[in-house]
Amino acid sequence: MNRFATMIFGMALVLMAGTAIGAEEAAKHVVPLELKDCVKCHMQAVRDVNTRGGKHQTAVSCQDCHLEHPPMGTNAIPECGMCHDASEKAHYALENCQSCHNPHYPMEMDFTQIASVKPVCLTCHAGPGQEMQAYPSMHAQLDCKECHLTHGQATACNECHAPHSSDMTYQDCLLCHKPHMPLVVKYGDNLPSPLCGSCHGDVSQNLANTSRKHGALLCAYCHKGQHKVVPECSTCHGLPHGSAMHSKFPNCLDCHLDAHALDMPK
Repeated sequence: MNRFATMIFGMALVLMAGTAIGAEEAAKHVVPLELKDCVKCHMQAVRDVNTRGGKHQTAVSCQDCHLEHPPMGTNAIPECGMCHDASEKAHYALENCQSCHNPHYPMEMDFTQIASVKPVCLTCHAGPGQEMQAYPSMHAQLDCKECHLTHGQATACNECHAPHSSDMTYQDCLLCHKPHMPLVVKYGDNLPSPLCGSCHGDVSQNLANTSRKHGALLCAYCHKGQHKVVPECSTCHGLPHGSAMHSKFPNCLDCHLDAHALDMPK
């Protein structure tokens, strides 16, 4: 090897050694990332988590999920199962979480681009599934996204169904109908009678015209709790005409013709 080649080879060895030593020294002086550093590059992600992140904002920090950051590490995107244990809930055992959830705002879900969401929904919302199974209706045959386009949103009844009266609101519908079992018509004791009258107009008119005390009662006072419940007159009135009369005429309506219009001519 001539003198020039020897010199070049020696310089290369020195340079390589210097580079190795430099890298080792640099590694000793790497400043670890802190939580406050995330926003410097990932401003939108931090803003999303802070304003829309739910428990991802309050229960964990960026570094609880993103354990490493390139180029110092490759474990930057966490698996959902790292926190959401499949043994705790059937929903956590599902795959492809990000088809519904954005980790930075996980509870804002748009279902419009997903073919079928019902099997997934029922892993969290077992109650509605049980209601639809126990009380079959046309609603039970629909995919959840037909009414719930996004998580937590519900399509108003009158967007698909003609209301019983022109002034009926979505909240009025919910006083009698539960969307997952709509054919079971149940209501509270304070249900406004005009809602009943929107279907039962003749009865409502008779009550409005009668001078008897029944006209001052809410429909739900007698027809308690559920549609088509018809009480016995004796529930409120006992046996006002004596046992002999009631034995001879057991059916009050043979004489009193219409409980909604007791002053109707006989």
